[in-house]
Order: sequence, then structure tokens, then C-alpha cells
Amino acid sequence: MRKTSKILLVFVALSAFSVLGQPTATPATTSYEALVEKVKAGNNNIDFRELRLAYVDSATRKKAKDTDAQKKAMNQALRDQDYKSVLENAQAVLQQEFVDIDAHFAEYTAYRELKQSEQTEREKYIVAGLLDSITSSGDGKTLDTAYQVINVHEEYVVLRFDGLMPSKQSLQHKDGHSFDVMEAVDPKTNKKVTYYFNVDIPFAHYLK
Repeated sequence: MRKTSKILLVFVALSAFSVLGQPTATPATTSYEALVEKVKAGNNNIDFRELRLAYVDSATRKKAKDTDAQKKAMNQALRDQDYKSVLENAQAVLQQEFVDIDAHFAEYTAYRELKQSEQTEREKYIVAGLLDSITSSGDGKTLDTAYQVINVHEEYVVLRFDGLMPSKQSLQHKDGHSFDVMEAVDPKTNKKVTYYFNVDIPFAHYLK
């Protein structure tokens, strides 16, 4: 079992969920669409890093529609405790981007509040698996051990689940690789921390 990351300990505290370690990740060899179907079918032997990497060059991503409106509606519905609307909007987001952690966490929250235990447990597993697939790619403390992300939004997800507020973002390069350096603050202690994220994948996408 992999070492449970700090970010997952936060998630465990929030959801009382214990996570099994994910299999060692390798470059995507199965199509994104096939991997999504495995998750939806209830398969519990999912390599979530492979799933995220597969999404980057998938046909689904290339033809994905913008879901900003659905994300805003999802978050507003969470604030309003309108869990039916949460699920409707979260599912619209996940149809375009199944690896969106925010949408899965919204579904987890909605199912939990609606007392739908089976779906709640499933979403716990998916959220934890996606988070762990990021935080197990390094420790985020140096350029050489940076977390690998497939988009910049994942950086903010990691910070949020670690209870941190971002304060400054900068870009660094080393040995042909690109890194986002995220400075953040723990609002409970005012302690400042710095996380490093490898952004080679989003950079390559933007340059296409």
C-alpha cells in the first residue's frame, strides 16, 4: 500500500474514508473512454493516473464542450443545498471531463446528504483515487519531486484539499521541464508553504 499523502488525510478527516493505495502508474495504454467505462462499471482496480493521462489526448477532450456554466450552477446548488441540482450539473461536467475532481466531490457530498450510501462510497473512492494519483507522483516539495498535473486547475484542487489558500504563482524551468511554483498560506496557522507542480502536460497541450 502506498504511503497516504497529507492531502488524502484531509479527505479522510472530512469523509471518514480509508483509501487503498492505487497501482503503480504507467503511461496510458488503454483508451480514456474504456477506462471511464471500467470506473462506471464499479471496477475497484483502477489506475487513476492512467485515466488522467489518457484524458489529455482523448477524443472526448478534443470535442469537449465548455462547462463553466454547469460548474457555477453546481457550486451554487451546493451552497443552496439543492442536491438534485448538484447532481444534474456535476454529471454534465463529468460527461465532458470525467477526471474533474470538483465534480466528483460535489457528487459525493450530494449523495451523502441524500443518504444514498452506495453512490456515496463510490464517489469517495473516485475522489480519493484521483487525488492520490496526483500526490503520489512526488511530494511537491522541490522541482525534482514536483507533483505532475494535467491542467492548472488540479494545482488549486490540491491546495484546497490540503486546507491552503494560494497567495502567489510563478513559473520556473529546469532541464527542459516547466514548473508552477505555488506559494500558499494555511489560514489556521498563517504558515507559508510552497508547492511545486510539473506542468509539462498542460504546456504541451497549449502549444499544439
